[in-house]
Amino acid sequence: MAVDAQGNLGTVLVTGAGGAAAVTVLRSLTGSATLVAADIDPVAVGLYLVPRERRALLPRGDDDEFIDALLAVAIQQCADLVIPTVDSELRKVSAARDRFAAAGIDILVESVATLDMCLDKFALMQACSAASVRVPATVLLEKGMAPDALEPLGAPFIIKPRSGAGGRGFEILRDATELKRVPHDGTMLAQALLPGDEYSIDVLAHPDGGVIAAVPRRRDKVDSGIAVAGRTVADDALEDFGRQVADVIGARGVVNVQAKLDNSGTPALLEVNSRFPGTMALTQAAGIDMPLLAVRAARGENLPRHMHFKEVAVVRYWEDIVVPIDEYAQIGRGRT
Repeated sequence: MAVDAQGNLGTVLVTGAGGAAAVTVLRSLTGSATLVAADIDPVAVGLYLVPRERRALLPRGDDDEFIDALLAVAIQQCADLVIPTVDSELRKVSAARDRFAAAGIDILVESVATLDMCLDKFALMQACSAASVRVPATVLLEKGMAPDALEPLGAPFIIKPRSGAGGRGFEILRDATELKRVPHDGTMLAQALLPGDEYSIDVLAHPDGGVIAAVPRRRDKVDSGIAVAGRTVADDALEDFGRQVADVIGARGVVNVQAKLDNSGTPALLEVNSRFPGTMALTQAAGIDMPLLAVRAARGENLPRHMHFKEVAVVRYWEDIVVPIDEYAQIGRGRT
């Protein structure tokens, strides 16, 4: 479906409604599209940002029934577009692109190839390094490693899972002796510890390739892995870095590039979240409403080849949504 004469974007189904990313997307599209919110939890906050009849429960993203249930809800709600926002859902939805297309439904998610690269942090580091994108010294922890394999990392250094999200398994180790308790089975990485500021770079790419905007956000205060205070930074080096990474992975929508500065102040790649990030509200406040723009691009609307943003800062807080008692947790489950 294309954008109509009134600018209406049709019916958009957003999954993971309990997460900050979905809430940001839902709020961005309010007034521009008919919105459907879905989650595994009947008290997920985003469900209550849409009318009662536009709420649905889904099984977990790693459930064998997830795609059938999601497609059933999308058809029942007459959705034109589905936006998954949960890591465990992304690859399944992308792989089912043809099934959704057969029902006349578009999906806003990166390709399987892009997702596989981003979900495998070691593969991502190798691909970016081969493309001359700065990455930290990285070692895959395996049996039979050479005794001097860790020397390029220095000390202290970090370890993290080869796959996974949300900072799970991340740890700073003082030296190689602490690796005795860490699996050496190819599931963990060791990397140099970068000393500088950390940035999240929100990148909006055209569906046909090429980057429209790259907005660096400095993570000034982090709570449980989520930035609760920060600011946008107009910095050519950081913006170019985000563009380069997006080009390497073949981004075609919105991705989030996480980087940190080394001793020389040069950005180096930490990882890529190949989905809408939870802290994108700051990017919107800076003048680049990426969820809305990404949906418009997916609908075939021509967007500028480049967009600029302003520098702003944000501190985050909880917001309450008061719900009528007869609606609380009364949501149907999406099944075929």
